[in-house]
Amino acid sequence: MDFFASHEVLLLSFEEALTRQDERSGRWYNLSTHFPWVGVRTSNPGGAHLEYLRGIANPVALKVGPAMTPETLNRLLDLLDPDGEPGRITLIHRFGCERIAECLPPLIEAVRGAGKRVLWCADPMHGNTRLTADGVKTRRFDEILRELEQAFDIHAADGGCLGGVHFELAGENVTECLGGARGLTEEDLGRAYKSEVDPRLNYEQALEMALLIARKMSALNGT
Repeated sequence: MDFFASHEVLLLSFEEALTRQDERSGRWYNLSTHFPWVGVRTSNPGGAHLEYLRGIANPVALKVGPAMTPETLNRLLDLLDPDGEPGRITLIHRFGCERIAECLPPLIEAVRGAGKRVLWCADPMHGNTRLTADGVKTRRFDEILRELEQAFDIHAADGGCLGGVHFELAGENVTECLGGARGLTEEDLGRAYKSEVDPRLNYEQALEMALLIARKMSALNGT
């Protein structure tokens, strides 16, 4: 079967070492992944990470957070996709459930007004990260779902559609995110918290989320 990989472009020395030029087209490709993306912290229009993405022919993605302005976003799109190539750019938005209704619509309008063609993808994980009183990083299932549902509704109301979702999940019974069908609480976090970086949905929460996404899509499509 076909298997496609994606990762964040963070260590440029690693990415550059695995970048090659296609002899037939003359274009450069990152061979470490099919779909490289840059995060909020490395999306400076004058920064090295954007300069690297600008020079490769892979489809690429850009994380978009609350600090992103319509003007800056269109500037980045001009930089990364000056020719308006279909499929070149994916925008992965991550605002948090409390801010998506405020932040997303102006960006959609700005991109459409500039005549840009992008794929919109939702990351409902990162904007909803919180710390417990004991300093443990976690996320709430209901807040992740709330941001995702709003993303579907906002795109639909604007005449478009949400083209993808970006989750952090594990195929194990970890206890890193709160809530879900079993109602995990802060007291459960220490039972099987295994992530060294970011809290992930466990296999049960991930399946529950997938079913809720399917129901939402069916409702929007009238099926």
